[in-house]
Amino acid sequence: MRLKFKFPFFVSLLAFVFSAGFAPFSTRAASDDLSWPPISRTQKPWAYWWWMGNAVDKTNITKELTRYHDAGMGGVHIIPIYGAKGWETNYIQYLSPKWMDMLRFTVTEADRLDLGVDMTTGSGWCFGGPEVTDDEANASVVVKQFEIAAGEKWNETFDAKKIQALMAFGPNGKKTDLLPLLQSNGAVNWTSENGPWHVFAISQKPSGQKVKRAGPGGQGWMLNLFYPKAMTNYLRWFDNAFANYSGPKPRAQYHDSYEYRSDWSPDFFAQFEKRRGYRLQDELPALFGKEQNEKIARVKCDYRETISELMSEVTLPLWVNWSHQHGFITRDEAHGSPGNLLDLYAAADIPETEMFHTDRNKLISKFSSSAAHVAGHPLSSSETGTWLKEHFTGTLADMKFLEDDLFLSGVNHIFYHGTCYSPDEAPWPGWAFYASFDMNPRNSIWRDVPELNAYVARCQSVLQSGRPDNDILVYWPIYDFWSDPKGMVQPLTVHARDWFENQPIGKAAEWLWNKGFQFDYISDHQLAGAKFGEGRISVRGGTYRVIVVPKCDYMPLQTLSKLVALVKSGATVIFQDELPKDVPGLADLKNRRTEFKKLITEAQAWTHPTRPHAGRVVIGDLEQCLSFARVPREAMFDQTGLMCIRRKVADGEYYFIANRGEKRIDGWIPIASETRSAVLMNPLNGQTGVAASRVTGTDSAEIYLQLDPGESVIARILAHRTAQGPKWNDWKTDGNSIELKGTWSVKFVKGGPELPASFSTEQLASWTKLGDTNAQRFAGSAVYTLKFDAPAKTSDHYRLDLGKVCQSARVRLNGRDLGTLITPPFRIEVKNLKPKENVLEVEVTNVSANRIRDLDRRGVNWKYFHDINFVDINYHRFDASNWPLTDSGLLGPVTLTPLAAAQIE
Repeated sequence: MRLKFKFPFFVSLLAFVFSAGFAPFSTRAASDDLSWPPISRTQKPWAYWWWMGNAVDKTNITKELTRYHDAGMGGVHIIPIYGAKGWETNYIQYLSPKWMDMLRFTVTEADRLDLGVDMTTGSGWCFGGPEVTDDEANASVVVKQFEIAAGEKWNETFDAKKIQALMAFGPNGKKTDLLPLLQSNGAVNWTSENGPWHVFAISQKPSGQKVKRAGPGGQGWMLNLFYPKAMTNYLRWFDNAFANYSGPKPRAQYHDSYEYRSDWSPDFFAQFEKRRGYRLQDELPALFGKEQNEKIARVKCDYRETISELMSEVTLPLWVNWSHQHGFITRDEAHGSPGNLLDLYAAADIPETEMFHTDRNKLISKFSSSAAHVAGHPLSSSETGTWLKEHFTGTLADMKFLEDDLFLSGVNHIFYHGTCYSPDEAPWPGWAFYASFDMNPRNSIWRDVPELNAYVARCQSVLQSGRPDNDILVYWPIYDFWSDPKGMVQPLTVHARDWFENQPIGKAAEWLWNKGFQFDYISDHQLAGAKFGEGRISVRGGTYRVIVVPKCDYMPLQTLSKLVALVKSGATVIFQDELPKDVPGLADLKNRRTEFKKLITEAQAWTHPTRPHAGRVVIGDLEQCLSFARVPREAMFDQTGLMCIRRKVADGEYYFIANRGEKRIDGWIPIASETRSAVLMNPLNGQTGVAASRVTGTDSAEIYLQLDPGESVIARILAHRTAQGPKWNDWKTDGNSIELKGTWSVKFVKGGPELPASFSTEQLASWTKLGDTNAQRFAGSAVYTLKFDAPAKTSDHYRLDLGKVCQSARVRLNGRDLGTLITPPFRIEVKNLKPKENVLEVEVTNVSANRIRDLDRRGVNWKYFHDINFVDINYHRFDASNWPLTDSGLLGPVTLTPLAAAQIE
């Protein structure tokens, strides 16, 4: 799809792109080798900002935005939802003049604080509201069937305004269109010949699905995304709202995950005939039949392709173009759609994925980042933390590990899901959204959220630099999936994942990932724009070495023709195991099959090209084919749990590397890139240093890496010069660990509902066991202080290991801040110990589980919200009263281990 921009907006969009820090290549002087890329609001994490009942006021908006800024966030995304009980007089109608004034104030204040603002094009989710009519609502097809004997006179009455097709099917393939016989009063009189006849009457009705969790003024039918007129009329609602708007505008408009329940539209027959070349009315027995045969599969494939095109080529582009004309860019969550996700994601400026609770497949999240990479969109975002864990139990470590999975999948623009606007007047825990991570200033973990946000910002400063650097385009053979004779629409969700994991595409992608091949997916539509030149396959967003076609039965004629043309131009195309067997769909089948066979013969001829430097078709086992094509892989994936993703910059590459396994990595790690030297960068604390590295080949090297389970690091690879600066510290243990013993004094310093009394202990354990009764319901921070003498064996450096920490810790030694630890292992290097009287202070912050448990045990009514109110992770009524106490504080053991510089050979 080619987006049409008005020139002023195109200029402003370019200014936004380059000011945000993701120019096509970032350059840096040699003297700046150890510096992080500049960090702007776009590199920082943003958050969904739920406006409950739209009951917002300017004083609390400023307070909330200031807290987000101070915690290191980059922006917010406004989503109006249902409200809090007892606050109804403060509700504001969505898109009313007062609501638009609150929007103006919010964006103005956010700009002042260097925060961005996005907004949903609607209230709750999905698109819809009071302006959506019955005809424009997401729709269900209504099929009525009649059996008519030979010679029978048939009289029936229909709603003349709703009937869309009336077809009679008789013996020997006969068919008769009865719609011309429909009278103005809806009556039909017809006498059949021969027989028997089977009559289909087709109409539609609203599916019954209304906007989910809508706020005041946003209630109504969900929109029909298969119906262009519905989108055009829907956007007029926003035209009217913004007609007199004079303030600064949000950055982006947003479309949430596809949760519509729709399989039809008023003009579907006309759209189908225009796109597929035959009348769907003539194939109603196949579309709605219960048999499972080839013809039914072909008709349903055409039906599903039409649905996909209506969204990716018509309705979503209408929204995108409207947004561009009004000065917005767009974010879209395509997952859940019954269409080609790659085309749907790519329609927006920022494709957005999601990981939901345990539904976490990096290879599915790669669909959104692949769409961004192939289409040339610099950002790929994610709804981050939805139902990550049960409310008030999620830790910063949980969020960090989730973010690492998203970064590995290609995401570079994190959106927390999320924070709820809450006035200061609302008692703790304030207003809370039922499906959120509770990333808000009232949650006790907020104390150390700035450390997590700094981590995200550093990672994203790298992941938004340069351009993606993947070698393989993996074709998505969606027509095999569409050619299923069962069912109608096929939602492609992040939850039920058979559409991917049990298909050849999923198995091929998993094998490629586990072997360390760097790849993006590509659709038929995207592949149509590919070219070959200077030894690379180029698409709008970058270049690749080869195309891999997973095993498939069906391939459109145009796609196979394009692949053959690319091969003729010099490209290498790998077909896993075998060439495709047939074309999909029903129209003009005989002629298309004839042309398809010719192309297959032509493709087979290119398995042994005679011209030097010619392209090649390679058929067979993926491992052998990729080896033959000399496609490099990142062999670090051979070490269980070690994973990476690359970004290409002017003088080399950035690697984001994460240890997602259970074993420590300590040794030489292979890098499949041209390397002269390397810099290691710790995104958790910002430390950098020149890495130990060695060249092993023309386009390969090794770097020395020490990475504990759960840790991540950035490797900056310099291709043609030697990095300048201090060396990265690699350590080895130089003696036995020594447990720090003595009397710990514990003082509670921040949190609630009230500060427990201070206490002392020689045995570390949860403060719920050591403190007074208030400690059992406390959420907040306590400082653990211990005086100790340096170990008898002197060393310049030690590893301070805090053991078990519940759940984050700020560390000070002899009055000097050493940093904040938010993930296990809770370790930090220390130096310059005094012989006597060293003072260690560890400020530990727990989660809010015990405090919310106490509220429910005492029957305090803090769950006072309309709609779904507040539910647990299984969508049952939330009740923490029977939760066991959650361990809190410093549990240890706390040890010191002498260190020496590792001697790297």
